[in-house]
Amino acid sequence: MSNGLNPGPRSQLAGTYQRFRQIIHEGAKFGIVGLTGIGVTNLVFIPLHSVGAGPLTSVTVATAAATFVTFLGNRYWSFRDREGGGTARESTMFFILNGFGLLIQYAVLGFSNYVLGLTTKPENVIAVNLGIGLGTLFRWWAYRKWVWIPPDVRLARLRRGRHRRGRDLAAIPPASAPMAPQPARSQQTRTTTRPPAQASQRRY
Repeated sequence: MSNGLNPGPRSQLAGTYQRFRQIIHEGAKFGIVGLTGIGVTNLVFIPLHSVGAGPLTSVTVATAAATFVTFLGNRYWSFRDREGGGTARESTMFFILNGFGLLIQYAVLGFSNYVLGLTTKPENVIAVNLGIGLGTLFRWWAYRKWVWIPPDVRLARLRRGRHRRGRDLAAIPPASAPMAPQPARSQQTRTTTRPPAQASQRRY
């Protein structure tokens, strides 16, 4: 029996859910979009590879097709509550990171084909999907870190950037007047501050 000081298991579970609610929802949506991308990849890869295209060529074309689908799904559904750096920056970072994900798929497929000698079409399909799984884990981490970030994190980064720029500007000495006019100003000061007694002696 739980008392007021020790919450019951249901309360602890509810608290844990509220703490990780955003990650759980984003992860579920990302998984659905990822499964859709896997389906697109296989729908393109298998026919291409069946008609004689090489495994790396087939996976490149298939991944390119799936990338457009997953970009739309992640941008407007999975991470719609997050902020990016604008459409151009988001698109650039998204496709760059997908390029790294494609390299992971290349590595798995190439290792399966050219190192292990698993060259049959079913073995290539298995290798492609294994590479997709590893690449998806990388994309999940990379998208949340560099493409679509929480608004508070983005604001903190902007503040840090402004602070660093302000600090760098503060380290630069302010622009001063040329040194040449300074003696003229000092002479003028001496002239204007000359004692009245001297001026009266000149008149006499």
